[in-house]
Amino acid sequence: MSKAIGDPAGPGADRKWSNNLRRGRVPGPRLPEQRVMDDDLGMSTRSVHSGTYIDPATGSVGTPIFTSSTYEFNEHTYGAFDQGHIRDVPIYGRYGTPNQWVVQEKVAALENAESAVAFASGMAAITTALLTLTNRGGHIVSSRDVYGGTYNLLREDMPQFGRDVTFTDPTDIREIEAAVRPETQVLFFETLTNPLLKSIPLPELGELARRENLLLVIDNTFLTPYCLRPLDLGAHVVIHSATKYLGGHSDLTAGVAAGSRKYMDRIWTELLKLGGSLDAFGCFLLERGLKTLAVRMRTHIENANLLAAFLNEHPRVTAVHHPSLSGYPYPRLREWCATGFGGMVSFEVEGGDEAALKFLDRLTIPAVATSLGGVESLVSLPFNTSHSFLTVRQRRELGIQPGLVRLSVGIEDSADLITDIDTALTGI
Repeated sequence: MSKAIGDPAGPGADRKWSNNLRRGRVPGPRLPEQRVMDDDLGMSTRSVHSGTYIDPATGSVGTPIFTSSTYEFNEHTYGAFDQGHIRDVPIYGRYGTPNQWVVQEKVAALENAESAVAFASGMAAITTALLTLTNRGGHIVSSRDVYGGTYNLLREDMPQFGRDVTFTDPTDIREIEAAVRPETQVLFFETLTNPLLKSIPLPELGELARRENLLLVIDNTFLTPYCLRPLDLGAHVVIHSATKYLGGHSDLTAGVAAGSRKYMDRIWTELLKLGGSLDAFGCFLLERGLKTLAVRMRTHIENANLLAAFLNEHPRVTAVHHPSLSGYPYPRLREWCATGFGGMVSFEVEGGDEAALKFLDRLTIPAVATSLGGVESLVSLPFNTSHSFLTVRQRRELGIQPGLVRLSVGIEDSADLITDIDTALTGI
């Protein structure tokens, strides 16, 4: 079996490696000029102010863009080299920049984390985190319903890196428990699945990770910290494709990971080798998006709830998948998502894929495009985009029926969206 990171761990109860980093760490990294907000402040207040860099020369309200690739050494720099905390001082662009530290501090504040790391994409965040938290001979338990890029990484590449992966039903805690082996190191799941919005048993996963000394890594892209903070329910690391809701304007590709400082330091050292760091302008765009996260999410959620209720009564729609509806098969999600369920709605059009294609052609407001979480509504069909690599039988095994439409609800006026979608549906 594998040797776990930093410890010659044995099977079962002897697997203590996930908590063996005992060196004291401070939150951050952060600069003295950055704002640190109290944890008891509201989500909007922290979204706007946490981590903001107050320029001592100009007093600028917004964080300046630091495009420098390197920084002059001083006594603090040499002290960092000597004491081994080079993540905390400006040295070199790939190591960390003021703009990276600003967005990392803001994400950490929103996720109730000690630290965060910014990446050039969500896939860079996932790949770096999983390679950091496992080693050759290790084992990952994940889901058959994960994002396509993640599924391909786990199925095709992780075995090449010497990591074995078991795919499970993400809603079945018994199946997940049965998949755990002595060499298991990480449980990796998404809070809501794409495109059917299945909910994972997150508290039970947290308990399983604690009991078996595993690391629980959660992709929280669909729900965002506005709706759910997985670290509060037992996760060790939370990941986002910041391209989506955190950026929020469909003009950025980025990713983030957040958690305790000890895990973020380990992930950061792997980032230095893999090279997926986020540039200064990308950080600027991400900070801009994060400032309005709470207010945007409130509108995304309100619009999605209204559209789900409307579609649920429409004669040309045979099924709607959304947590706000009474028939949602995973009602426990409401116990830990008091503020809402994000802006995703999936529904099945009567007449199958051919009818769904005609529906897309008749829409005038939502754009037919991939991705999600932007201020504009986006719509796509899983059968010819995200899940086109699967056979018809494989899609149906996942619950993806003909005519399934995935709608990322934007922040347009809900009445306009409902009218446009109604017109497109009734005109098929």
